[in-house]
Amino acid sequence: MTTYDVTKVMAALPHRYPMLLVDRVEELVPDQSIAAIKAVTINEGFFQGHFPGRPIMPGVLIVEALAQAAGVLAVESLGLAGSGKLVYFMAIDGAKFRKPVEPGVLLRLEVSFVQKRASVCKFAGVAKIDGQVVAEANFTAMIADPPAKG
Repeated sequence: MTTYDVTKVMAALPHRYPMLLVDRVEELVPDQSIAAIKAVTINEGFFQGHFPGRPIMPGVLIVEALAQAAGVLAVESLGLAGSGKLVYFMAIDGAKFRKPVEPGVLLRLEVSFVQKRASVCKFAGVAKIDGQVVAEANFTAMIADPPAKG
């Protein structure tokens, strides 16, 4: 079992502020699962418009946070850390949002492999606050080279 601070998360993912949605990894079991944390703060830019007077984290960003946690799991499990490979969404299935996610919480992102291949992986993810499920989704991602510059 492995833990990562934000520096090590950034070494595994290409995302940066404001799109980096994983602050730390609490548990990583290669080839199996990951538990990561997103500290949801009022300083997030999306809270200005979603919604004024009732700030709620957009559901698509909760799913993106789950996908980023899955990206760390995939890159580490497949030995691709530092390779420059990117993890792209291919499908999102069964997304459910149970409770609003408001500023001031620690959002726990729990993701496990459903299927793992060299270039396509399937995952099951749940987001929790204080042990209570607030969102869940199954998703498929492709591991690929970044687009060519030019």
